[in-house]
Amino acid sequence: MISITSSDNSLTPEAQAIATQWGFKFSETVPQESFFLQITPAHLQLIQSDKRSPGPIYIDFSSGSIAHRRLFGGGKGQTIAKAVGLNKYASPLILDATAGMGKDAFIFASLGAEVILMERSAISAALLTDALHRAASDQSISDIIERMSFVFADSRQLDTQKLDRTPDVIYLDPMFPHRKKSALVKKEMLAFQNLIGDDNDSNELLSVCLQRAKKRVVVKRPIKAPFLNEKKPTLSMKMKKHRFDIYIKPGT
Repeated sequence: MISITSSDNSLTPEAQAIATQWGFKFSETVPQESFFLQITPAHLQLIQSDKRSPGPIYIDFSSGSIAHRRLFGGGKGQTIAKAVGLNKYASPLILDATAGMGKDAFIFASLGAEVILMERSAISAALLTDALHRAASDQSISDIIERMSFVFADSRQLDTQKLDRTPDVIYLDPMFPHRKKSALVKKEMLAFQNLIGDDNDSNELLSVCLQRAKKRVVVKRPIKAPFLNEKKPTLSMKMKKHRFDIYIKPGT
């Protein structure tokens, strides 16, 4: 069980509330574990305390690389947008079934889609919920955040989830084992992956998602990775480091 603390005493009640909500252990002092959560006046952050630490990890939809990507990423002409059909469907409902840090889901919403973010990790869920709450009060992106909703659940049980509507598109970006010395993997993602773990059970996701999606399922994979569940897609869109395997439902 991961611990959560606060950066100062005034935030102790908030830290305790987050601990209760997500099943974390509250600590009055800085925990000695390799990873712990900390609430600050600015955001909820994940701390890696050893020498491999990339620094505090948190989600911010308002600034940094995700803001740059929203403004200058290429709109509906970028490969990821085409993969989920944003150049074909008007305001589709997209379920990001492995939401993680929520970056791709935010891009979908910024391009006009309604997006349901689904995540089974309580750590990811807490970070996402904090980021969505903060972003909702930012007038520059509040309209985008209104198109995003969060569900704390394991997408492998998607067939039992009571969603208000059937998603047009289901997007999967499962954690994939990286080579330790790969220069292509950001330190932040490695730290997050070391804590959360790989999605070694992701093969079983595809069949469930194919049953629930109206129009297509899109799987993001490393460029040389095998097809999920060894199932050949309808088509693939390749980029330098990864590809999008697209499974189009018959008749759509």
